[in-house]
Amino acid sequence: MKLRHSAYIVGAFEHPTRVAPNTTTAELHAEVAAGALADAGLGFADVDGYFCAGDAPGLAVSMADYLGLSLRHFDTTEGGGASYVLAVTHAAAAISAGFCRVALITLAGRPRSERPPLLPKGGEVGFEPIHGISPPNVYALAAMRHMHEFGTTSEQLAWIKVAASEHARHNPHALHREPVTVADVLASPMVADPLHRLDCCVVTDGGGALVVVAPEIARSLDRPLVGLAGSSATIKTQRGGHGLDLTVTGVAKAGAEAMAQAGVTPGDIRYASVYDSFTITLLLQLEDLGFCAKGAGGGFVADGALISGVGRLAVNTDGGGLCNNHPVNRGGMTKTIEAVRQLRGEAHPRVQVPDCALAVVTGIGGLLTLRHAAAVAVLERE
Repeated sequence: MKLRHSAYIVGAFEHPTRVAPNTTTAELHAEVAAGALADAGLGFADVDGYFCAGDAPGLAVSMADYLGLSLRHFDTTEGGGASYVLAVTHAAAAISAGFCRVALITLAGRPRSERPPLLPKGGEVGFEPIHGISPPNVYALAAMRHMHEFGTTSEQLAWIKVAASEHARHNPHALHREPVTVADVLASPMVADPLHRLDCCVVTDGGGALVVVAPEIARSLDRPLVGLAGSSATIKTQRGGHGLDLTVTGVAKAGAEAMAQAGVTPGDIRYASVYDSFTITLLLQLEDLGFCAKGAGGGFVADGALISGVGRLAVNTDGGGLCNNHPVNRGGMTKTIEAVRQLRGEAHPRVQVPDCALAVVTGIGGLLTLRHAAAVAVLERE
């Protein structure tokens, strides 16, 4: 199925709150849905397709009831941080197939207020938690291996946080807006060697929503046309320990396929929204997307290279998961929203990429060095 020009993102909204102790998760879903529909110039009555992930209370069935939707199609796809990049693809495919014409995608959560345990799920749940398996120490394995193989340093990883903080300065809703230096990162407490506290993402309440519509509807609205040019997803597993490379993510496969579909190369991309649960997560994906060679990520990200208007590639200009917003450990939504802002020319003037026509978005869900889902989308302004 060819998805290019088959559907367009016409509405995007990120909840402004980062701490919501007195708001339910369902209310947050409703608020971001209303915001995205208002951005598109549409209403709840126009929606005939609804998409969410496993974080939604009661999944799509209960959310459709809560939001008062009358649907012809729905989809609940769970892929962790990859879920909402996948949702955009699924919405475009559903519209292309004629299953719906106006698709609403919502994310919301309250992990900062509720503090849910971050434990493995699935068949391995009876084995891994007793050994202390958690996101920080699993991602630290990847960082340590990259340092061992390629000479990457903690100082180089720290530059990723510095770039995020520079962008977050211009985002009034970012959880952390204060400037951060390399020295600040290295001086922060060690969480899982070699990752410091400031190498880790923020934990926030909040959420976001997107509206994807059929081409004829998109052209009837007074909104810029942002479409899906290419998309791919995969699941990277341990393969029983055979051929396991801790320095490669599933984005290597998904990114190559998404760019091939779009007919573009990394050199064509003006802006990158890259999932950043930890600094090492972002560095590995930049290599896997082809912005630099495997092992060269440390030098690529150093010295402000990811700061919009300063470096070689603008990355996560809203402050990303490292400084801005990371609700429910599903950063693919906020990554897509900021890519839409960039392609529309609606990002903050201090971080807006001039004449941004192409953007890449990534999402990763799971535990990086054990098993994870990866999704990549190439978005374009028509």
